[in-house]
Amino acid sequence: MFEKATYSNRRQMLREKVGNGLILLLTNGESPMNYRDNTYRYRQDSTFLYFFGLDTPGLEGVLDAESGEEILFGDEITLDDIIWSGPQASLKDRAGSVGVQSVRPRSELGPYLREAMTKGRRVHFLPPYRDEQRKRIEELLGVKGEWAEIHLSTKLISAVVDLRSVKEPQEIEEIEKALATTRKMHLAAMAMAKPGVWEREIAGRVEGEALSGGGAVAFPVILSVHGETLHNHTHRNRLEAGNLLINDSGAETEAHYSGDITRTIPVGGSFTKMQREIYDLVLTTQKRAIGAIRPGIPFREVHLLAAKTIAEGLSAIGLMKGDPAEAVEQGAHALFFPHGLGHMMGLDVHDMENLGESYVGYGPKWQRSRQFGLAALRMARELEKGFVVTVEPGLYFIPALIDQWKREKRLEAFIDYKVVEKYKAFGGIRIEDDVLVTEGGCRILGEPIPKEPKELEEIVGRGL
Repeated sequence: MFEKATYSNRRQMLREKVGNGLILLLTNGESPMNYRDNTYRYRQDSTFLYFFGLDTPGLEGVLDAESGEEILFGDEITLDDIIWSGPQASLKDRAGSVGVQSVRPRSELGPYLREAMTKGRRVHFLPPYRDEQRKRIEELLGVKGEWAEIHLSTKLISAVVDLRSVKEPQEIEEIEKALATTRKMHLAAMAMAKPGVWEREIAGRVEGEALSGGGAVAFPVILSVHGETLHNHTHRNRLEAGNLLINDSGAETEAHYSGDITRTIPVGGSFTKMQREIYDLVLTTQKRAIGAIRPGIPFREVHLLAAKTIAEGLSAIGLMKGDPAEAVEQGAHALFFPHGLGHMMGLDVHDMENLGESYVGYGPKWQRSRQFGLAALRMARELEKGFVVTVEPGLYFIPALIDQWKREKRLEAFIDYKVVEKYKAFGGIRIEDDVLVTEGGCRILGEPIPKEPKELEEIVGRGL
């Protein structure tokens, strides 16, 4: 948790941006793993954390945008709670620790909101992303069915996105703390990446480093020699010489700020000539994209710069042909780079995407493309000082996608399918860092994690 004033100031700014009505912010509940009392590790709703800082279930906050009143609804700790989970602070003390003076029983929230609605007052709430949240909104407001989805507050969504997008100095410190643990995760994976080791052994060590850092993994670990599958969460393969191992993983701090780093590791410490050629192109693309980041530049332009760099490089290798700029305009590069360059990051590893990418990554000025590849770009809007974004270009050789495009003779003016056939067993390469937009440009956050080929060849597979 941060200082009490941090949360009070954030709530005040939120009330001012929304301007009228009541603002309802819900917590997440416990999620049973296989029966009620055996739950998954608890993860609080990030927006509730941002404005209230309390990392426990069973709470709901209401802010009156007109009067300034703030109420935390919840139930007091019982003896059973203490026996099960140990001593805990009272509801009043927890509320006071984040600057909220008024507390009321959770059972009073529904009547409180419904009475306000009978007086014509608007209740603002965010899109529910868990079924329990949807049901709770229906219960509290006395509505059923799709009403909750239809009447969610775009004003509140926009206000939350405005506030959470620009990271405060203490938030940057938390992200860098997450990245310190994330660095240990990646160094451990690099040390273990040698022939004969199972992916699951490395994934277990990576997750263990996250837990040792005081938090948990920020998202399920992606660690696989089949890097052509973008979100590959299976760890059943045994490493062999000549494999490329993708490790896309990050830690959360105890305050739930995230790290998100990807490295591609040559198993045993040596790239083949073909691998080195593609790796160098991805690394060059990432460096060029990061070098373009500054306030005011649309992230879509940075993505297209990365796409053009990839098209130029693949043309030099012989996988693509024709004019690289035209190839990108037609979307030919997306056979090899089918995803967006990056996303916002902070309390969520894909920050605020539960509120809708159209609000977080696009806004009113930008429309999402329908073109394959470019349609997957999560963020197009102009960058601002204080944004934290990932920059993660990649090159992938996906057999099913290659076969379909080749069969359809798709964009064959720009793709040499005969050469591409030689790469179908290649896999994939992705390199990712977390970048803070500064006043004059940008800064890669955290202590450097090896990504230069010579660095990797020196440390990969050398043991812990």
